[in-house]
Amino acid sequence: MEKIFLLLCLIIIITSNSINVDARHHISKKTKSKKVNNAPSPIEGSVNEPSPSPVSPPVSPVSSPTSNVVPSDPSYGGGPALNPEEDCIFDVMEYGAVGDGSTDDTEAFIAAWKAACQVESAVLLAPADRIFMITSTIFYGPCKPGLEFRVNGVLMTPEGPDCWPKKDSKRQWIVFYKLDNMTFTGTGTIEGNGEKWWELPCKPHRGPNGSTLPGPCDSPSMIRFFMSSNLTVRGLRIQNSPMFHMKFDGCEGVLIDQLSISSPKLSPNTDGIHIEDTKSVGIYNSVIANGDDCISIGPGCSNVEIEAVTCGPSHGISIGSLGVHNSQACVSNITVRNAIIRDSDNGVRIKTWQGGSGSVTGLSFDTIQMENVRNCIIIDQYYCLSKGCRNETSAVSVGDISYRNIKGTYDVRSAPIHFACSDTVACTNITMSEVELLPHEGELMEDPFCWNAYGIQQTLTIPPIDCLQDGMPLAIGEAVDYSCSI
Repeated sequence: MEKIFLLLCLIIIITSNSINVDARHHISKKTKSKKVNNAPSPIEGSVNEPSPSPVSPPVSPVSSPTSNVVPSDPSYGGGPALNPEEDCIFDVMEYGAVGDGSTDDTEAFIAAWKAACQVESAVLLAPADRIFMITSTIFYGPCKPGLEFRVNGVLMTPEGPDCWPKKDSKRQWIVFYKLDNMTFTGTGTIEGNGEKWWELPCKPHRGPNGSTLPGPCDSPSMIRFFMSSNLTVRGLRIQNSPMFHMKFDGCEGVLIDQLSISSPKLSPNTDGIHIEDTKSVGIYNSVIANGDDCISIGPGCSNVEIEAVTCGPSHGISIGSLGVHNSQACVSNITVRNAIIRDSDNGVRIKTWQGGSGSVTGLSFDTIQMENVRNCIIIDQYYCLSKGCRNETSAVSVGDISYRNIKGTYDVRSAPIHFACSDTVACTNITMSEVELLPHEGELMEDPFCWNAYGIQQTLTIPPIDCLQDGMPLAIGEAVDYSCSI
């Protein structure tokens, strides 16, 4: 009997020790997970800059990845692994955000960013059913690769210029700087509260019935990516920006997919997507309605593909303006295909200033449906914001431009095709094929216009464009450097 009693005591002691070991393991697991969330900021020098990944051209949205791969978490002492969803998501609510639409949540976003920046394939989350107001902020890199900024709720600016903090820049709101392999995505809305900015009395813009209304002064662009690479922007709704909705400056390797961008037709300078000094860009499956250019492509851009985009109302898809203040501008290899442009001031446009240099070359506009568009196809090498611009002998060279399968209707207030090329630097190698444009209402008021434009019609054009000259010009004008290497 005594031996049995001793055996029972020994079993109880062993079982108790096993429970204590499991409890210590559970506490240890929680502590390790918490340390990830309190990591110091990379701006303070705690993380070395990652070696840059090779930049590849944007891939088709069909084959593009839909989510970042979350790495496996280590197991501790043979126990269960940490949940990767819990370990790699940095919810701004856990960093002090309130999300009531009036409280300033800027510090919570910065704290969550600093923590997520140091974890590979981390997700900074602004959850659904919350409205987060933040002030002008720069989210700095470098960060560990695979960082995702996910907005499922509403992220918005302060309510107009009177509520904008005096210490903050009035030219930008959210800036992503020096990042590689980052995704900006979500099912939520980015709200710009632009109405009060559009009413500022410093820049005139068109109002109803030909009237002039006031416009913005120093107004912030909503979202800017600067000096970054291998970026993905997907799925968001971006609306009512004080100025440009989204800008890419000095970037390489950009995929934009399934965006909705909107602001009123008369909101001034509210370009949808603007890219400048940026290479290898794909813009796909997006709908943009705004008060200025649907997509604008500035100097220093190459290898840009735009496909399955709907624009309107807007000022169309624009290359330029280029060559302002006698500057050099280089743009090459731009493709726009399977697009719809409706109720817009322009369709596909190239606009350059007199006096510039450089070149625009290798542009293809293919399968575009126009619906009630003024200036469906336009090259304007006399772009000017006033009546005081002088005609100059140098210009940005424009050549190797293809217009294929462009059909639909135009607003008869302007000729549907307008090629106004420099007096001394002709537009060359323009190809027209299957271009059929009919009046939206009424009858044709003006024939297509050409000035110093050379090219070929592979098929008959409607309306006929008899003014396009065959062959090449005899001279190219004065000795200006039209070469570009970008």
